[in-house]
Amino acid sequence: MYRRKLSIMIAEDDLADINLIQSLLEKSPYLEKIEIVRNGQELMDNLNLKKYDSSLHPDLILLDLNMPKKNGRQVLSEMKIDPQFKKIPVIVFTSSGDEKDILDCYTLHANSYIRKPIDLNDMNDTLQYIEDYWFKTVSLPSDRMN
Repeated sequence: MYRRKLSIMIAEDDLADINLIQSLLEKSPYLEKIEIVRNGQELMDNLNLKKYDSSLHPDLILLDLNMPKKNGRQVLSEMKIDPQFKKIPVIVFTSSGDEKDILDCYTLHANSYIRKPIDLNDMNDTLQYIEDYWFKTVSLPSDRMN
C-alpha cells in the first residue's frame, strides 16, 4: 500500500531533546520533512504564515507542554479554535505525568498525550510507536499531494 510521506513539526525548547527526537525520527521512510520551533509563539507564528495554504501545514505536531513565550496549553487553545489549524493532529510530548496536565490537554483537544521517556532505548521505542501509529496506521487529513 502506498503511503505518502509526512511533514512533522516539533515544538520543543530543550536542544538535547530536539536533537534526539530529530535524529530518531529522521530514520523513518514515511517522513518527508521535520520543522523545528523552539517555543509556542514561534509555532503559532510559523502556522500563521502558512494559514491560508494548507498544503504547507504540517501533517502532525509534536508539542512540548512547558515552553517559553507560549506554552503547549496556549498553543492548543489557539489551534483548536481556528478552522485552518484544528484539523492538524497534535501529540503532546512532555515529561509531565500530572493528571491535571493530561486532563487539560485532552480538554483542549490534544489528539494524544505521551510522556517523554528518560531512557534512550525507551525514547527510541516510544518514537517507533508514534511512527507505527501516526505515520503508518492512521489516515491523516491533508491537502498536500506527494
